[in-house]
Amino acid sequence: MTARVAEGGRSSAGPRPTVGVPLWIFAPAAVGALLVVLPLAAMFTRIDWSNFLGLVTSESAVAALVLSLKTATASTVVCVLLGVPMAVVLSRSSIRGLSILRSLVVLPLVLPPVVGGIALLYTFGRQGLLGEHLDAFGIRIAFTTSAVVLAQVFVSLPFLVVSVEGALRTAGDRYDVVAATLGATPTTVLRRVTVPLILPGLISGTVLAFARALGEFGATLTFAGSLEGVTRTLPLEIYLQRESDPDAAVALSMVLILVAALVVVTARGTRSSGTL
Repeated sequence: MTARVAEGGRSSAGPRPTVGVPLWIFAPAAVGALLVVLPLAAMFTRIDWSNFLGLVTSESAVAALVLSLKTATASTVVCVLLGVPMAVVLSRSSIRGLSILRSLVVLPLVLPPVVGGIALLYTFGRQGLLGEHLDAFGIRIAFTTSAVVLAQVFVSLPFLVVSVEGALRTAGDRYDVVAATLGATPTTVLRRVTVPLILPGLISGTVLAFARALGEFGATLTFAGSLEGVTRTLPLEIYLQRESDPDAAVALSMVLILVAALVVVTARGTRSSGTL
């Protein structure tokens, strides 16, 4: 049966029926939610609120937090500068081998971070593929702040590329084609049409990349080490304090949780306000 079309082109059929959720599915959903919420709640109950401010404002904690914010910001900028072009190529180009490139780009998402750190060490270390040549010019990357940034870029870049590529595919290329038909150059189309269309997805991907960089641990420890004021980011400080001062580790963990929550809220707000 076909619904009649009323005046103005709208269907005269009633409101679209909704499909209910089976009651049994709430049980595993609740278990899954508890697996996430309970550990966070348990840690919340262990916070020493009387000394919380002192724990999170100690000299080592502040140094680690400042270093984390600086390196995460730097790595996020690098991710945007490299990731947006990669996403454009993956979504708009028709060259061969894109499926292989896409697989390599998202590989860090499933690799253990320590494996990424070892790979970076054998690339930029003093005896690495590129490191030994850089060392000849007096350029050393491993176990420096630059190594922290590289490790964060390695693990964060896929988040931005996937987000931007998804936004590009959702937006489609119809407006790009119209602009090109009117005589706009490819660069003008990208700058004046494509980027504004995908801006919500770009912001969301940027926020996620920043959050991933801020929480990076394994690759940083393997490739950059844990040198106070140089490579010891907040996750490394938490790991160090876990053995000597558990209260400080819990307090600093809460700081990261608050930052992560802020990132999630920001990313969701950006997506909901997007007009792709």
